[in-house]
Amino acid sequence: MSLLSMILVALIALLHLYIAWFEMFAWETRGPKVFTIFPKSLFAPTKVMAANQGLYNAFLAAGLLWSLLIGDAAWAVNVGLFFCGCVLVAGLYGAATASKRILYVQALPALLAVLSLLLT
Repeated sequence: MSLLSMILVALIALLHLYIAWFEMFAWETRGPKVFTIFPKSLFAPTKVMAANQGLYNAFLAAGLLWSLLIGDAAWAVNVGLFFCGCVLVAGLYGAATASKRILYVQALPALLAVLSLLLT
């Protein structure tokens, strides 16, 4: 895995750790600042759903970090591609259903990482 790929994967992992944190632990305080298109009254009743969603983001982060720790270069790239691909699909879906901003925050970095990994 190239240095550029490792940096991109690490940054995406950090982003997903942040997303996991605010969805699991700061949904009612940070959530309204991130998802400004939703009324504030929706955050309390959706707290449990957001925490579940946050756990999935934590799994994505764990997989991305795992790819950075794999000693075999081919396997590291394959695992990185899988998890970056998952992030890319999630970002595209989120952009289509929740906020166009997700396209730039989540999907675009994942696409860049996928391209970097494919060129490794």
